[in-house]
Amino acid sequence: MAWNLTEATEYIRLNTLDNEDFLDADDDRKTAILNVSKRTLDRKFTGKNIPNEAVFIFAAVLGAAFNDTNKLQQQGVASFSIKGIAFTFKDWAKKDIDSLIPAEVYDVIGVPSGRQVKWTVL
Repeated sequence: MAWNLTEATEYIRLNTLDNEDFLDADDDRKTAILNVSKRTLDRKFTGKNIPNEAVFIFAAVLGAAFNDTNKLQQQGVASFSIKGIAFTFKDWAKKDIDSLIPAEVYDVIGVPSGRQVKWTVL
């Protein structure tokens, strides 16, 4: 799909907080992130109209989730260090792409998030 990258970048810059990874990406990377965002939302919400705003919001999340550092975690790297700075990832922190969809995207699309408060016994 051909994206208006100026529109997408402006929306993400003004409407999301964790947006640095998307904003700093080159045009090819932005297009790839938007394509994955759209494809994931189309698959998750089959038959629903997916507004560009939902794609843009999820794209900002994907940009952060698959930045250079976090991409290593997604690929199974447990830890690494560079010049005295060490990074350690938790095994439980690796997430399926669908679990990264924020509640705001569900709201924009107009479907319940499926996340709910559940009772627990201590």
